[in-house]
Amino acid sequence: MTREGLQAVLFDMDGLLIESESGWLEVESEVMAWLGGTWTPENQEKLVGGSLYVAVDYMLELTGSPAARDEVAARLLDGMFERLSTCVPLMPGAKDLLAELRGAGVTTALVSSSHRRLIEPVLDAVGREHFALSVAGDEVARTKPDPEPYLTAAARLGVDPGRCVVLEDSPNGVAAAEAAGCVTVAVPGVLPIPPAPGRTVVASLREVTLERLSALVR
Repeated sequence: MTREGLQAVLFDMDGLLIESESGWLEVESEVMAWLGGTWTPENQEKLVGGSLYVAVDYMLELTGSPAARDEVAARLLDGMFERLSTCVPLMPGAKDLLAELRGAGVTTALVSSSHRRLIEPVLDAVGREHFALSVAGDEVARTKPDPEPYLTAAARLGVDPGRCVVLEDSPNGVAAAEAAGCVTVAVPGVLPIPPAPGRTVVASLREVTLERLSALVR
């Protein structure tokens, strides 16, 4: 156990740790054009924090395309993998926070709705040494907003969810963390996240420090 009862810090990936939403917008636009439709930022907002096949089904519903679900999913994964293999832009404050937590010996994990294939290049770029483990969206039965991803991470780490702080950028992710019983810090990205009892909302990871996280679990 780390100081003041904080046992682990669990990071979301897309939009929280890395700036990937612009990449997803490009990829989704390309795949939507292939399906014969058009894609807008408003369409993207409906998918923030969701799973791959939720996106696939939404795109097929919008276009009425006869394309196979798995083919659409593969095109989305291929496009995003290509981008992440070239560049993984960290969100402001992410590098400093990861370094501070690692320097203090705080256990951390990466918990994402993205598939394992997309998590791997991010771990390579950010540094695998920063995370004790990672949980991918294709490794759980139910993705966010279900609490399973965060409960899985806590169980694998051997920690109490109530002594974990989750950092999230989307309403789906916040719902998952809170349903798991974790202390939650929201850093809103594409979609707004209102304050709520037991929820801390900040503008940037630059506002997040180990001292602040420890105080939340105290």
